[in-house]
Amino acid sequence: MEVGFWAPLPPEPTGVAEYAARLLEALARLGRICPNARRADVLLYHLGNNQLHRQIYLEALRRPGAVVLHDAVLHHFFLGWLDRRGYIEEFVYNYGEWARELAGELWENRSRSAQDPRYFRYPMLRRIAESSLAVLVHNPAAARMVREHCPAARVIEIPFPAWRPMPAPQWEIIRWRQAVGLGERTTLFGVFGHLRESKRLPAVLRAFRQLRQAGAPAALLVAGRFGSAELERALQPLMEGVIRAGYLPEREFWKLAMAADVCVNLRYPAAGETSGINMTFMGAGKTVVLSASEETSRLPEDVCLRVEPGLGEQATLAAYMFWLASDREAVREIGRRAAAYVDRRHRLEQVARLYWEVLTSL
Repeated sequence: MEVGFWAPLPPEPTGVAEYAARLLEALARLGRICPNARRADVLLYHLGNNQLHRQIYLEALRRPGAVVLHDAVLHHFFLGWLDRRGYIEEFVYNYGEWARELAGELWENRSRSAQDPRYFRYPMLRRIAESSLAVLVHNPAAARMVREHCPAARVIEIPFPAWRPMPAPQWEIIRWRQAVGLGERTTLFGVFGHLRESKRLPAVLRAFRQLRQAGAPAALLVAGRFGSAELERALQPLMEGVIRAGYLPEREFWKLAMAADVCVNLRYPAAGETSGINMTFMGAGKTVVLSASEETSRLPEDVCLRVEPGLGEQATLAAYMFWLASDREAVREIGRRAAAYVDRRHRLEQVARLYWEVLTSL
């Protein structure tokens, strides 16, 4: 069987590109895979919510196949692509003529779309769900969103594939920690990835400030590009004492990742996505602190720490950080459980076989 494989690939600076490259390699061991092929026995499309996926989306409508939704909320994808008229018509196609006035209001206020929960309530999935032979998702929130837009869709939930990074030599990690002034017993918390509003950085930075003021043996690394210059400027007063790194090549990224003891990866509002950062850090044996949500509900209680979004978010996060800074054995134990869980349920080769079973059934 020949599979046409449509996805952004490295060097595109996106997690979907890295995911696609790893999956492409694993699937190639099971059968013939042809990137960007328009004619094949079955076509597999990877869709996310940025403009790298525009041509892929159009191809998926023209030549239906299986679609992988890396983000189940495509609202921001359409805001970045369509003009006012096209956006409103697409919104009405999804939600009915009664929603035309709401669509106009959302268009006019689109500058707030990164943090206004209203934009996350309307995933705009109907057209792609109706036309696809199968829709593959990684969590129950995404599955629910697809079915709400197209009850007849064939929706298949597949675990997110995790892979072990190539670790930097231990001496490099130790030397980096020493260079930034970290002691052997300092717990390093890290925020990694694209730094947008949904990463809840104000809560993270304020919780860390509480640790610093109390003299806890802790440090915070924030690594990644900010989603906007406005967000970066707004957070500058809270960045005192924070170790900062921008976008990093893969090897350097994983050196800093392995130097961290705890990954703080909050996401709210969520977009029906399963975080690759969560899964790869857990697979590498790191403790991950994440937002409680339908997207993360499949994860067992003992492999991560959940923070409920809302008024108590910062207080809960600060309590977790104080605990982890004072109990390094707890950090190691949670990481061990996380790695064992990922090895059981999310190994790349195991997930690739599930993909292949779906593709051969179409």
